Amino acid sequence: MISSIAQRRDGFDQWIHQINQICGAFDAQTLGAGFSGQIREHQSGALKLSFVDACQARLYRTPAQVAAGEGGKYFAVFQLDGTAGMAQGDNKVLLSAGDITLIDASRPSDFTYSENSRQLSLILPSHLVEQTLRFNQVKCGHRIAATSPLAMLSQRLILDATRQNNLSLQESEATLEAIVSLLRPAISQAEECTDVHERIFRKTLDCIDEHIRSEELCPEWLAREVGMSVRGLYRIFAKKGLVVARYIKNRRLDLCAESLRQSGTEQKLSVLGYSWGFSDSSHFSTAFKTRFGIAPGEYRKKHA
Repeated sequence: MISSIAQRRDGFDQWIHQINQICGAFDAQTLGAGFSGQIREHQSGALKLSFVDACQARLYRTPAQVAAGEGGKYFAVFQLDGTAGMAQGDNKVLLSAGDITLIDASRPSDFTYSENSRQLSLILPSHLVEQTLRFNQVKCGHRIAATSPLAMLSQRLILDATRQNNLSLQESEATLEAIVSLLRPAISQAEECTDVHERIFRKTLDCIDEHIRSEELCPEWLAREVGMSVRGLYRIFAKKGLVVARYIKNRRLDLCAESLRQSGTEQKLSVLGYSWGFSDSSHFSTAFKTRFGIAPGEYRKKHA
């Protein structure tokens, strides 16, 4: 009896340790004597995911664990078998086989596995989600029904991708982008276009894209161009959880990265950075590495 309890405890400790290693900071507790759990990591280029098996367990993140972990990502959770309860914020859902939900890694969440459950947890970088959704509010903690075409298509796509042994980095990035695009109607909570602030925000985003290569593009210039005060400009971006200058910089970096992926030429990086509005090559290189975790030269080599 003691041996059986000790074995279960060792299995539980190993399970939560592996989850923390693969998925980030989580806490857990058993819900009964029938606990079992496994996790298997899968990485292929830009695809980073894990298969999580659990029974009679609770897996959750507290505010303290969120603060200690790395942000900048979402988890797209595909329920493959069994059922699982999920809660984030005021939203609580029961996931059955084929259902999908989106979890914000920067907020507490809570999963309950009362019976045998298998999930696929796919990491979605925040910048990819935000860029695809054009900064509409992201709907997290909602159930995307297994019967919906987008749930069936996206689950089939990610499962097929895990069976491919020779995906290139570009192919894996295209797969990730395709999954976010498929899920967009279910995870995008568009603001009413009749709202005057929303119309101004959309107009401002269009103005940024139109002048993104201009070195003079900055919050002060942008406010004058769209006909509002700088304080008002900061306010409409703050409502979206954004900072104007940071959005402009990140938008330039995202477009620059796209150029590096698509270009086969050996254009000087300083010239490339300048063409996207970065006047200082050192600042460009540092900013690029901060956003993508790799220097622009190495990024280009990986996509050559």
